Amino acid sequence: MNESDLIARYFAPLAGPEGLGLTDDAAVLTPPPGCDLVVTADAMVAGTHFFAEDPPDAIAAKALGVNLSDLAAKAAEPLGYLLSLALPPDWTEAFLAEFSRGLGEAGRAAGIGLLGGDTVATSGPLTLSITALGAVPEGKMIRRSGARPGDLLYVSGTIGDAALGLALRRAEILRGAPPPWAGAHAAELIDRYLRPRPRLALTPALRAGASAAMDVSDGLIGDIRAMMRASGAAAEVDLELIPFSAPARAALAADPSLLDVTLTGGDDYEIVCAIPPDSAEKFEVLASAAQVAVTRIGVVAARESFRERDGTARHFARDRFSHV
Repeated sequence: MNESDLIARYFAPLAGPEGLGLTDDAAVLTPPPGCDLVVTADAMVAGTHFFAEDPPDAIAAKALGVNLSDLAAKAAEPLGYLLSLALPPDWTEAFLAEFSRGLGEAGRAAGIGLLGGDTVATSGPLTLSITALGAVPEGKMIRRSGARPGDLLYVSGTIGDAALGLALRRAEILRGAPPPWAGAHAAELIDRYLRPRPRLALTPALRAGASAAMDVSDGLIGDIRAMMRASGAAAEVDLELIPFSAPARAALAADPSLLDVTLTGGDDYEIVCAIPPDSAEKFEVLASAAQVAVTRIGVVAARESFRERDGTARHFARDRFSHV
């Protein structure tokens, strides 16, 4: 199968009208009137960002999902995406069929189509990069750098499920047996690792009052610190308030040493944001209307503090996942 046949069979059906059926060298996209264009890109490499043995549809969904999560944190509505795909020598048509199916399902869930991209061969591992485009009302993109002392810190959803799922997936592939703490929730945790849930529904709540926001991709502690560095501030966080799912709580009860994994492991794709106190009630109401759980976990301050239940400070030797 040559490149043209490959594109026509697996990717042209995913193209929206702006992608011109992937029959041209470029796409044509007109942002909504009065909106700025928001652009984000993420690359993923087999063996670094996912396992080569992961389901092809999940690999595709994750590749798009991590970009949609970035748009969600900027309070941007997705418009479309570009895909660059470097296929290793052992690729199969069965793999591409499942990959394109998963990509199409993720795109339709977000209401967007494929705009274009490139497909090449590589002697290395499977590598893919997605560039996602979104729109936000002019001048209203939410940056990392807007948090101010006194703002309240919130996080969406639950934290740590994907990091625990990654540990279980690694054990499943490399050792063939789950660790003792896995319990009955292993499949649920692994699914959180495989398939991010970008919080696009939180966009109206963020636009209503967030002074700063970013997606939690590399670990909650490290990403809070990154947002505070950009804002020239610090965070006081009550670790007891951080929301955990029932499966994560069960894992932590079985092995308390997993707390660092849940807080610094990454792959959550939740939103951490700073909300001025006078906007907090409206933010919570709009988040509830969007059926996205949000939890207040701390406050923006002059000095950093991560406190446990008894008030003692907790220190993290490693606060986030590093890609390099």
